[in-house]
Amino acid sequence: MKKIKTIGLILLLAAFPSIAYAADQNLLDVSDNYTSELNNSALGRALTVQPSGVLKDSEKEGLLYMVEEEKLAGDVYQSLNEKWNLRVFDNIGKAERTHEAAVKTLLTRYTLSDPTKGAGEFSNETLQKLYDDLVIRGSASTKDALQVGAAIEEIDILDLEERMIRLIRRMYCWFMPI
Repeated sequence: MKKIKTIGLILLLAAFPSIAYAADQNLLDVSDNYTSELNNSALGRALTVQPSGVLKDSEKEGLLYMVEEEKLAGDVYQSLNEKWNLRVFDNIGKAERTHEAAVKTLLTRYTLSDPTKGAGEFSNETLQKLYDDLVIRGSASTKDALQVGAAIEEIDILDLEERMIRLIRRMYCWFMPI
């Protein structure tokens, strides 16, 4: 399920090789239990050598949505972990926090205000309702909690696929002007 996120990161790193390392530092720090944490300073330094360009309104909206979507996933996993104490929720929740931190780095780069609020609180009304619904569903049983986790990953995959298609189309326009 995390395959698409991994593919997206690989595509990003392939498109911008200097992002992979900044001053000989890895972008991700992987612990002994195979969870990862974003190295914000390395990502920030790597991004400074890349031209930032100007974002379209749809791209700005996409980043603002994406940071809250990653936060939603992390908040739901945190809630489910508190309820069911399953290691999978803790591990995946940490991964979602890494994704959220990466998007926040982009918000800073493009001087966009961070819309995130406290745990379980969202600026986007649709995401607020989704969070509330997922926590209620996941609180019914461990089976329901695991199904909620699968639903979150499916939503992430669909959103990333859609954004990747837009990115590929935009890149195609750069290289193949009409």
